[in-house]
Amino acid sequence: MTSARQHAQLLRLATRASLAVAITLVIAKAIAWAMSGSVSLLAGLTDSLMDSAASLLNLLAVRYALKPADEDHRYGHGKAEALAGLAQALFISVSAVLVAAQAYERLNDPQPLEAEMLGIGVMLLSLALTAGLLMLQRRVIRATGSTAIHADSLHYRSDLLLNSGILLALVLASLGWQRADGLFGLGIAGYILWSAIGIARESISVLMDEELSPAISADMHRLACEVPGVLGAHDLRTRISGNHWYVQLHLELPGELTLSRAHALCEQAERAITSHYPRAEVLVHADPSEVVKLT
Repeated sequence: MTSARQHAQLLRLATRASLAVAITLVIAKAIAWAMSGSVSLLAGLTDSLMDSAASLLNLLAVRYALKPADEDHRYGHGKAEALAGLAQALFISVSAVLVAAQAYERLNDPQPLEAEMLGIGVMLLSLALTAGLLMLQRRVIRATGSTAIHADSLHYRSDLLLNSGILLALVLASLGWQRADGLFGLGIAGYILWSAIGIARESISVLMDEELSPAISADMHRLACEVPGVLGAHDLRTRISGNHWYVQLHLELPGELTLSRAHALCEQAERAITSHYPRAEVLVHADPSEVVKLT
């Protein structure tokens, strides 16, 4: 598990790398599209423009989400990441509509492409940069569980397929299959839209305080119950806010325990959970077992 400092460093590295890749691809694709006239390249350029806007938004959102809790935000600012994910879904949806419109127009009016080799070279560069960025993002997601980086990674994964499709369309067009440009543009637009729906669903689940997975909740319950002296646990509730997991549960303890002993057992249960899940912030309430049986 990463420390808070390493976590912040990884998030900043991923967001800056994403923005740098997006801007590089915008410049390269703009030049190639202007010289070739390919609607598939225009689709890639439109997507990269959206990527740049989304990556900039991501950078700002992660920077805000990393701010510590304050008096107005006692649970921190982690949900800024989910809001950024929703904004990315909107950006990606708009790009899908624009690409589909251009592809439909090109299908109705196929045109020969120019400077195909330049376009092919740019797409090979795009594939290499996108693959490198995805490897970095995968490492960051595994270490931090960031919603914003996960959303960013989802649409860059779609970019990998998109860029492969554009490359194939350019190769086919250079062989005389002019309609391939428009057909691939439509297919790419559909895939982009599907990716946007997935990002939106994940972001909404965080904003709506969706529970952690049943397997993780069950494991947390087991860890609390295994503390010597604890008779049981109930009412375990969880929610996610950015990189933080908020956990609440009631411990069942013998009624004759002193307050000090009951407090010590609550702290042991809290440490048992946080030792396995460092992202968790645990709030434990002690219940006398006699009262629990009566209810």
